[in-house]
Amino acid sequence: MIGAAIFDMDGLLVDSEPLWTKAEIEVFGSLGISLASEDCARTVGMGLDQVVELRHREKPWNGPSLAEVSRRILTRVIGLIGSQGRAMPGALAALSFFRERGCRLALASSSDEGLIRAVLRRLDLERTFDWVQSAASLSHPKPHPEVYLVCAERLGVPCAACLAIEDSLPGLIAAKAAGMRALAVPDPRLRSDPRYTIADQVLPSLEDLSDSLWRCLNEMV
Repeated sequence: MIGAAIFDMDGLLVDSEPLWTKAEIEVFGSLGISLASEDCARTVGMGLDQVVELRHREKPWNGPSLAEVSRRILTRVIGLIGSQGRAMPGALAALSFFRERGCRLALASSSDEGLIRAVLRRLDLERTFDWVQSAASLSHPKPHPEVYLVCAERLGVPCAACLAIEDSLPGLIAAKAAGMRALAVPDPRLRSDPRYTIADQVLPSLEDLSDSLWRCLNEMV
């Protein structure tokens, strides 16, 4: 029986991907790197430092350090979240859905703790989760399973009894590597990617949660 539901955050609970895209296009543009939204879509689920390192390898710039570029992007996104952040369709109801079925709740995000706090404050979710974990404070980012293993330990629920809910491939890989069942809700731009078939179930939206899906997920081993 599933005893815990562990949620990703960006692009799953909060509609932050357009805000990340805006911030990345602005900051990298100031460094002479022209990006389109499709370029940003390919890095969905990667940690911010990984994205900055990738862009630097692709087109090195002179001037600010990689750490400074990451800081500029993060600061911009936090500001955008505070003024424009909104919940993804079905996200708040999904939290209630799993809580009503006896699940403990955790957040397992690649984002910086400051951004996590900004999202929880903006969506009024500061008291919703039993545990909140930023992979940025751990040794290994997604797709390494560390953030999910830590959440399961803190919740006191075996990994085999945890359900991870993810929108990105790195997060999905991390969850499966941790030995958890996984529900994928991909970004529409990535929905046709066949790699999402590693998920136990795939939904177009969190609005599509149902009793039949719950039963199906619990029947999986």
